[in-house]
Amino acid sequence: MQTEPHIQPQHAPISKPILCIVGPTGAGKTHLAMSLAEHAQSLGLTIELISMDSALVYRGLDIGSAKPTQAEQAAVIHHLIDILDPTEVYSAAKFANDAKRLCEEIRARGNIPVVVGGTMLYWRAWAHGLSSLPPADADIRVRLDKRGKALGWPAMHAELMKLDPITAARLMPNDSQRVQRALEVYEITGQPMSELLADSPSEDGREGSAIPEWINLVSLEPSDRSRLHANLEKRFDEMLNGGLIQEVEKLRTNTALHPDLPAIRSVGYRQIWEYLDGQSDWEQMRYKALAATRQLGKRQLTWLRAIADRNTFDPFNPAELKAALDYCKQTLIQSA
Repeated sequence: MQTEPHIQPQHAPISKPILCIVGPTGAGKTHLAMSLAEHAQSLGLTIELISMDSALVYRGLDIGSAKPTQAEQAAVIHHLIDILDPTEVYSAAKFANDAKRLCEEIRARGNIPVVVGGTMLYWRAWAHGLSSLPPADADIRVRLDKRGKALGWPAMHAELMKLDPITAARLMPNDSQRVQRALEVYEITGQPMSELLADSPSEDGREGSAIPEWINLVSLEPSDRSRLHANLEKRFDEMLNGGLIQEVEKLRTNTALHPDLPAIRSVGYRQIWEYLDGQSDWEQMRYKALAATRQLGKRQLTWLRAIADRNTFDPFNPAELKAALDYCKQTLIQSA
C-alpha cells in the first residue's frame, strides 16, 4: 500500500535560527509579531511573516478567522494568507513544504522569516516531519460517514477513545473530520494514529516534542484562563457585530460549499452555518461557538505543554510580554 511521503524537517543554518511565535487563539501572537516587525524596520531590517494557521489560508474567511487587517498586511509582508478558495483543502504536509520554501526564498532576498500561528499539527510537520500515514480510502470513508450520521459523531468518538485514547483526547466529540480520519487510519493500518505519529522521530533521533536547534520558539501562554475566555467572548461578539453572519451568508451563496469542508468546519463558521440552516437559535449558536473556541485553545495549550524547553511568556503580564518582545528582538541579530 502506498503511503504519503515522509516530510523531512528542514535544516536551516544554526547561525540563522528561525523565530516561531505560537500560542492559543486570542493570546496576542499577531500583535507581538507586528511589534517586532516595527522594531526591525527601525533597525533597517525587513521581516516577512509566514502564517501557521489553518483558517487564514482561505479567501473569504476574514472576520471569523481574525485574519490580519488590510492595514497590517500592507505594513508587513504576510505569506500563506488567502491562498485557497474555501472549496479547497490544505494540509500539514503542504504547510511544511510551503514554509520550508518560503523561509529559503525570504532569506535569499535578504529578509528575515518569522513563523506565526497556532495550528500545532502544522508546527509538528514543519519542525519534525510527519509519519507515513496511509492515504485516504474512499470506501472506508463513505462507510464511516454513514455510521457517523446514523449513530452520531460523539458515539464514533467514544469508539475512537477505546481504540486510540491519546488521539481521542485531543479531539472534540463532534469533530467528524478528524474522528473519521483517526478511525480510518486505525482500520487501514491496525495501529492507532498516535502510535504512528509517535514513531516519526526527527532525523537526528530526538523526540518529536523537542525544539529543533534551527528554531527559536516563543510561546505565549496566558496564565489566567478566565480572562482569556472573557477576551475570546468579547472578540466573538465583536466579530458578530462586525458582520460575521453576513460573511457566512456570502459564503453560502457558493453552491460548491458545504458543512463538511475543512474551511466551513473552522471554529465559528461551522456554528453559524448550522444557525443559518435553522439547526440552532442565536443563543445556541453563540454558546456552541464560544465552547468550540475554548476547546480549540485548550487543545493548543496541550500541544504546547508537550514541547520541552519552550520559551514561555504570559501575554497578560506586562513584564513578561515585554520580555517576550525583547527575546524576539534578540533573535533578529541572530537571524539577520
